[in-house]
Amino acid sequence: MKKILLGLNPQELKAVALSVGLPGFTGNQIADWLYKKRVTSIEQMTNLSKVAREKLSAEWEVGRLEYSLVQESVDGTKKYLFPCHTGTAIEAVMIPDGERKTLCVSSQAGCKMGCKFCMTGRQGFSGNLLASEIISQYLSVDEAAELTNTVFMGMGEPLDNIEAVLRTIEILTAPWGFGWSPKRITLSSIGVTKLATPVILNDYVDGNNNPYKCVNPLEAFLDLTKCHLAISLHNPVSGERLELMPMQKAFPIEETLRVIKRYDFTGQRRVSFEYTMFAGVNDSKKHADAIVRLLKGLECRINLIRFHAIPDSPLMPSAMPVIEAFRDRLNASGITTTIRASRGEDIFAACGMLAGKK
Repeated sequence: MKKILLGLNPQELKAVALSVGLPGFTGNQIADWLYKKRVTSIEQMTNLSKVAREKLSAEWEVGRLEYSLVQESVDGTKKYLFPCHTGTAIEAVMIPDGERKTLCVSSQAGCKMGCKFCMTGRQGFSGNLLASEIISQYLSVDEAAELTNTVFMGMGEPLDNIEAVLRTIEILTAPWGFGWSPKRITLSSIGVTKLATPVILNDYVDGNNNPYKCVNPLEAFLDLTKCHLAISLHNPVSGERLELMPMQKAFPIEETLRVIKRYDFTGQRRVSFEYTMFAGVNDSKKHADAIVRLLKGLECRINLIRFHAIPDSPLMPSAMPVIEAFRDRLNASGITTTIRASRGEDIFAACGMLAGKK
């Protein structure tokens, strides 16, 4: 089986070039073909000689994945189905909004977190996506050349796949990659604050110029990128949050907030909180007031999300007047709060509805 070029940085591509007897500068040329010109095969790298392309093709391939199916919603939202190395499928969602085109990408096949209101969590976990599989979502959708923003808010928990996600962000933001501003990128997480086994991130260094040792993925994301952060809150009361989100036991929201409050969100970088509204579960004045206490002193905003009912779930969406009253109470308390427009519900592309199924 051939090795994959997509997802490698120029230093690694230089090593690839040298390993097959090509000059080191060929690595920069390959990076340009992969991320600027966005080729799908080595044969298309026409400023490499035919001999060079043959040497490279003997062991390597671009490795870009193409989608197998696309569905379009009545509101213009499009959902793309991609294969991945786990043998299952993953989904990416393109959300148009005027001149904006936002791609919601998956970082895992399935998810370990088991949130009761999420179809991805209910299907279990099949594996982490490779950086090449995440990048393929950006390169292969029909709107690839028109994308303006992205959110790591598709299938999976991004911080549970910290190496591949940081590699993807590097490719998105580096001058040799897509050259995007970090302000175009938002990562959504339940707030993973520890790993069972620390990961050495060789692409980065710590304050002592040693390879960055990642013990806390949330800290690593905040230390090593300037991208926006969105935390899945959904209930401010610890015991009640645990009922909805079993990972509250391992990653309590209180610990997540202790980490977040050590960073500055008063400038270009934003932190927001996602809050799905469930009738009679988390939509009372008590819950609104608990949110105010929990987030006191933090510059942030809250996105209220109407729950999209999923099969075999006892949870029901809050009525719109209840959601609006909840929003108004939070705004009156000084926390900027908006209601997120629902997009793509008719094709199961809305929040919590991705399941990687045809």
